[in-house]
Amino acid sequence: MKDRIFIAATRQNDGKTTISLGLINVLRKKFKRVGFIKPVGQRYVVEHGYKADEDSVLIEKVCGMKACLKDMSPIAIEKGFTENYIKKGGHEALVDNIVNSFERISKRKELVIIEGTGHAGVGSVFDLSNARVAKLLNAKVILVTAGGIGRPIDEIVLNMALFEKEKVDVIGVIVNKVLPSKYEKIKQVIRLGLKKRNIDVFGVLPYTKSLSIPTIQNILEETGIELISKKVGLRNKVQNILIGAMQPRDALDYIVDGSLLITPGDREDMLMTILSVHLVKKPKNNISVSGIILTGGIVPNQKIMTLIENANIPVLLSKKHTYATAAEVHDLSIKIRPEDKEKTAIATELVEKYVNIEAILAKLNTQ
Repeated sequence: MKDRIFIAATRQNDGKTTISLGLINVLRKKFKRVGFIKPVGQRYVVEHGYKADEDSVLIEKVCGMKACLKDMSPIAIEKGFTENYIKKGGHEALVDNIVNSFERISKRKELVIIEGTGHAGVGSVFDLSNARVAKLLNAKVILVTAGGIGRPIDEIVLNMALFEKEKVDVIGVIVNKVLPSKYEKIKQVIRLGLKKRNIDVFGVLPYTKSLSIPTIQNILEETGIELISKKVGLRNKVQNILIGAMQPRDALDYIVDGSLLITPGDREDMLMTILSVHLVKKPKNNISVSGIILTGGIVPNQKIMTLIENANIPVLLSKKHTYATAAEVHDLSIKIRPEDKEKTAIATELVEKYVNIEAILAKLNTQ
């Protein structure tokens, strides 16, 4: 095997998976055999009988990886894992698991993308921080950060300190999720700020809203909110959140395409209003309702439920009050799913357009 790149981040939700997915698809145009592994995963699903990190499942399915999923995700942190480790140990077994899986994944590969989890120190509680895993696999690191200027530079320097302590080579950074309105300014200033610290910037990617838009299915998977209608519209995109705490006539000014109504289940006036708008949508403004979340654990009259179901609007039920439910939905961390072909294409396009692949390869070959 020729090269291995460890994709780390300055904190959670900076976009490691988006970058990893994009890099794999772009690098496949230069290398015939590219592998992937996420040695330590914190969010797992059961797939093929294995507990595997959901990012490994995504890469396996989207990129068509011909490797054992268990090797792509050798350690999945389940409930009680850290407590059990602190009490009983087992470090050598974990290390052997990672190393053996990596050897199988990397066999006859020209390059392997290794995805970390969280910031550099995540995993320290069981002696396998991102920095230690990168060292263990003799990988060069690309740090992914997000946002503006001051905080990203502070976090980059902080995370690099731990990698340097482990004698791991951080070859550069990728700045992700930069607001388009501030893109040119931030790109210029953050490059200058990091250049003064001899840190290369491989790319600056603009924030792309479509990658963060949840679907009804995302809400069901990431919260305790349940579906109480028939299974329709689960892939509907939530473009706008409308809280039904106003008069129906006032709500009309806020209903736009892809609106999700969050309202107490006894607000039948609001439900009938949004149902009417959905059914009488006009071609000019293309108003449509992506879904309805009923709050307070209250289910409306069955006649109204039937009308909504007949309109093919998914109806969900939350036991929390309206504002707590709205906050829960607003704060969702949206990850790319295997069925999200549009988001997969966007991730690839972003990396292809904004990341200097040649500079990355040059660093791998010269250091």
